[in-house]
Amino acid sequence: METNQRSGAGWWRAVPPAVSVPAPRPQKRRARPLIRSAGIRFALIYAVVFGVSAFLLAFSLWYSTVGLLQRQVEMSIRNDSIALNERFSSGGLPSVIAAIHDRMTDALDSDGIYLLLDPMGNRIIGNLDQWPVGLTEAGTWYQLPVNRHGVSSIALLRASTLPGGDQLLVGRDVRARSELRNVLRDGLLWALGMMFALGIIGAFLIRSLFRRMIRDISTTTRAIARGDLTRRVPKTGDGDEFDELAEIINDMLERISRLMDGVRQVSNAIAHDLRTPITRARTRLEDASLHAHCVDDLQSAIERATQDLDGIVGVFEALLRIAEIEAGSRRAAFAKIDLAPMLCDIDELYRAVAEERGLMLETKIDRRLPLLGDRELVQQAVANLLDNALKFTAPGTVIGFRAKLDEGVIEISIADRGPGIAPEDRGRATERFFRAEAARNTAGSGLGLALVAAVAQLHNGTLHLADNHPGLRAIISLPVRGDGLGTRPPV
Repeated sequence: METNQRSGAGWWRAVPPAVSVPAPRPQKRRARPLIRSAGIRFALIYAVVFGVSAFLLAFSLWYSTVGLLQRQVEMSIRNDSIALNERFSSGGLPSVIAAIHDRMTDALDSDGIYLLLDPMGNRIIGNLDQWPVGLTEAGTWYQLPVNRHGVSSIALLRASTLPGGDQLLVGRDVRARSELRNVLRDGLLWALGMMFALGIIGAFLIRSLFRRMIRDISTTTRAIARGDLTRRVPKTGDGDEFDELAEIINDMLERISRLMDGVRQVSNAIAHDLRTPITRARTRLEDASLHAHCVDDLQSAIERATQDLDGIVGVFEALLRIAEIEAGSRRAAFAKIDLAPMLCDIDELYRAVAEERGLMLETKIDRRLPLLGDRELVQQAVANLLDNALKFTAPGTVIGFRAKLDEGVIEISIADRGPGIAPEDRGRATERFFRAEAARNTAGSGLGLALVAAVAQLHNGTLHLADNHPGLRAIISLPVRGDGLGTRPPV
């Protein structure tokens, strides 16, 4: 199908002869510093994050455990001191002395430390030889070295003054708890070291996995850069993110391969299909220059040659328009439109053309068809399909023209009663310059359906070709929002 646009000017540009250029020498890749390696950086980040997390976890466990032990000892000393002060209030100093004596002889509390001094500093009772050096204030916590029964130890102490001026010292031997804290600290340090070592090992494992995936991608892309378009990124089969990335890259490579095949096909088709009209125009002009007997003969030959060249210009304009659409440059012109009035105008125009050819146009268009898209391109796509339907439908038959909104998708269908397209040819019907056997003897360049498919793809839609029994039903599906939401696969 041909586009209706024509250009009045065109020219041929001479192609310079090919120049032999020596192939570039392969350059040796320089060794990359480790710090500039993405895998090393990724592994270091993982190791640092893992190590800091492990350190914070170990420190919090150590701090919580040591703090719990400290709080338990302080609470025991505080409760013991309060109990002794209450004994003084109820029974005086003898009651306190008896209570201290009971506590020192109790085998269940061997860590208790007690010392009671009179106001003059003389020892009354206790299991310390003397008042600890450095303990000067009452009501304050001290952890000091003490000598209990001739054995040096570490004690947590707290002094208080009784109402009569006597000095009461209560404490606990924390040497065992200090040793336990040291053991716990050493265990946590070892655990931290093990976690750090495991983090380093895990970082190198991740680096090797990262390098393997990048190596596969680099190998594939390097082969493709050398011209081997058959290479694909291998997948592990685990279904992870790397497989998803490989699938996306392979889909991209498949599309590039199809585009390259399309370019080759278009080049071959241009060379084949345009050679005939160019040769015909040249022959007519040459024949007119040699055998024209009058100005009218020469003018007639020029007009026929001009028509042939206009057809060639039209083909190139259609190709450029398809390329522009596929590049997505027209997406910037998208706006919120209503297709219903535009489709009604097309129906009114083509209804008159159908009546002239003895055809009937049966139309059903919804009242409102909102779309985010390009009005001009959609109009041209629908016009191309209607041109095809009018071209291939025999007089006396009906052409169906439908447009409806269904679940966020606008479906525009045009059904004719022509020869249709064979099922084995429908997959290639949207290729540039492809023409089925039934269309070989009709006018056209084979670009109409390619343009329609490009317009549908630009709007994130689809073009579906189906059998109309007999004839062809072409269905354009366009999502209302134009961003792929609501697009359904053709059935």
